[in-house]
Amino acid sequence: MKIKSFFAKPYAAIVHKKIQKEMRTAVQDQERIFKDLLKHGSFTQFGNDHRLREVQQYDAFSQAIPVHTYDMLKPYLEHIKEGKSNVLWKGRPLYFAKTSGTTNAVKYIPISRESIHNQVNSARNVLLSYMATSRNADFANGNMIFLSDPPTLERFAGIPTGRLSGIINHHVPAYMRNNQFPSYETNCIENWEDKLARIVAETMNKDLTLISGMPTWIQMYLDWLLEHSQKNDIKHLFPSLQVLIHSGANFDVYRSRLKERVGFDIDTLETYPTSEGFFAFQDSVQAEGMLLNTNSGIFYEFIPISEIHKDQPKRLRLQDVELGQKYVLIISSNAGLWGYNMGDIVQFVSLDPYRIIVKGRVKHYISLFGEQVISHDVERAMLAATNQHQLKVVDFIVAPHTESEGAPYYEWLIAADAPLSDLETRAFEVTIDHMLRMQNKAYDNLIVEHQLQASRVRFLPGNAFQQYMKSIGKLGGQHKLPRLSNNYELAAQLSASNITI
Repeated sequence: MKIKSFFAKPYAAIVHKKIQKEMRTAVQDQERIFKDLLKHGSFTQFGNDHRLREVQQYDAFSQAIPVHTYDMLKPYLEHIKEGKSNVLWKGRPLYFAKTSGTTNAVKYIPISRESIHNQVNSARNVLLSYMATSRNADFANGNMIFLSDPPTLERFAGIPTGRLSGIINHHVPAYMRNNQFPSYETNCIENWEDKLARIVAETMNKDLTLISGMPTWIQMYLDWLLEHSQKNDIKHLFPSLQVLIHSGANFDVYRSRLKERVGFDIDTLETYPTSEGFFAFQDSVQAEGMLLNTNSGIFYEFIPISEIHKDQPKRLRLQDVELGQKYVLIISSNAGLWGYNMGDIVQFVSLDPYRIIVKGRVKHYISLFGEQVISHDVERAMLAATNQHQLKVVDFIVAPHTESEGAPYYEWLIAADAPLSDLETRAFEVTIDHMLRMQNKAYDNLIVEHQLQASRVRFLPGNAFQQYMKSIGKLGGQHKLPRLSNNYELAAQLSASNITI
């Protein structure tokens, strides 16, 4: 056994034992974190404005602290940018995590000296939990790649600022850096295609044991590797590859294509890191869903999705949630976020311990007639249809097409390795529409009542999404397209920038 795995195994056992203990004390830990946040938050400008010194219990907290969006917190962030301290949290932020969607304005999310531990330790615990539960630590001796944003930081209002994954790169332990890829110099390259070319050159002959990143960019990396090496699958390049860590998208949609690229079965682990916090991770390859980080400086609230647009929505603590219900995730944290609406829809698949799956985004849906189709609905339909028709999908989005004769319909824009024939496409359309009707009964009713036409499919070139992201300057890193939108604007832009096949 080599030196890293020799020392990692007992350490992994210790950390995993601690995580198992926290599974049993989740509610108590949340109560302690809640009180700690009140204690420190009451001495901030935000605390004074919301009279946190008078808050002792949760009911009073939910009355004093409304659900906040980023825009509602912007006045406080402006004070921080002006150089003030003790605004949202004690002192000044250690970092600003810079984040933006495909079309959204840039956001600056504070990371404090306390909250950075949530990000760094959670990333560490993913690996240690895997070691402890799989009894496999050998991958730690090999080469590992983390596909991330550049680690270069700029100063914004005197505070180091960058993308989250780039910030975390500065906290990678020294003992991991000698077998971590890409190199620091390569990782600093801003242009994704130039960067990827260098990454491929650096790793072509390194027999990686672990790959981590967003599924779309892992796909692109593997595709480039195979193209430049002229190999049929990754097992001929990386025979020691053992584990793939992913985040940011439903992996099931990409699983079959990635499995084909790799050429053999490897373990996969899902994680839920965001600029606002590292909320959950798959602590075992056998576990359904991700273990919620209940003892990491974050206090969680959950709003039933049916309540989210109400002026005073019902807010639940961890001990009040139920299995199978869809909730919008709300957090308060030791980074200075208070009653912050993450906009993510989560569902509990276990209450002992608390494990979740991410079902999509509140703002990413289609609801022409109140059907509220969300990402999870279309992803389940796509997975079933691609399995049945053996289609290898690179990526896809769904949008409502309303400018047509007759009733509107959902259009699926699908980038695939090889398009189907016209006859196969018609059969695929029937299958995917049937599967979506099974996932969402409201959608099914609208089809039956002829308020909607059946879904239609349009195939795009395999690199369509990459080319579109490149055209808007969002290629690489943590950028991704929303799976759903309630209008056709994004779909039209994607169609216009690619030639259909």
